[in-house]
Amino acid sequence: MALDMGVFCKSTLDGEVVEYCFSALFGLGHNADPSYLDWLMKAWGWTLAVAGLGLMIALVVGAVIGTLRTLPNSCRLNRVLVHLSTDWVELFRNIPVLVQVFLWYHVIPAFFLPLKALPSYWLVSIALGFFTSARIAEQVRAGILSLPSGQRAAATALGLTTPQTYRYIILPMALRIVMPPLTSESMNVIKNSSVAFAVSVPELTLFAMQAQEETSHGVEIYLAVTGLYALSAFTVNRVMALIEKRSRIPGFITASSGASLAH
Repeated sequence: MALDMGVFCKSTLDGEVVEYCFSALFGLGHNADPSYLDWLMKAWGWTLAVAGLGLMIALVVGAVIGTLRTLPNSCRLNRVLVHLSTDWVELFRNIPVLVQVFLWYHVIPAFFLPLKALPSYWLVSIALGFFTSARIAEQVRAGILSLPSGQRAAATALGLTTPQTYRYIILPMALRIVMPPLTSESMNVIKNSSVAFAVSVPELTLFAMQAQEETSHGVEIYLAVTGLYALSAFTVNRVMALIEKRSRIPGFITASSGASLAH
């Protein structure tokens, strides 16, 4: 079967071929009518926007929750924080991400009215970020617990407070240890961003569904969308691998330890 990639140079308005289709991407021409290629690139941008915002939320919240789960059992406040952070992890990782998207879009704004003013891609990013934060929290927790107990004891002997111990000693080492599983989670956020189609965010999956119906060229459409998802995930993988290489603790992190944390 021959592929007709020229479908991307057809107008989304009347189906006619538009001029300067591919060259317009590089600023070498201007399309009078939007083409399916224009639509595809905008959809890719929405996918990256949702995934990027969701990942930032997940990293910040996950690091905080994972750290709270490892607080020493020295006072009542610490025990309460550990309990609450554990509940957070169990809640968000046991509800399917698509259900969480619907909850943030349809249910939670009914109780918190200011959320109604947020655009749908923000609500999807929050849902995706909180879902992923539960997984990142477990990885941060595993990284902290993998450190030798002497690290915390040495900090106590030096007179450091608990916040100082985490800030200057524990977290800088633990976050480097968990870079391999964080790479996997970063790639998962790209893939999980496809749930945004359910609340009409014009990202890649929604583009594929609608463009396939309009053009009847499902093979070409889905091949292009699959390629962009793969390219996005591969780029994230290479960036995270570079960060991991530059931040590695010599003689401490091994491939086996990284793999064990990932599981």
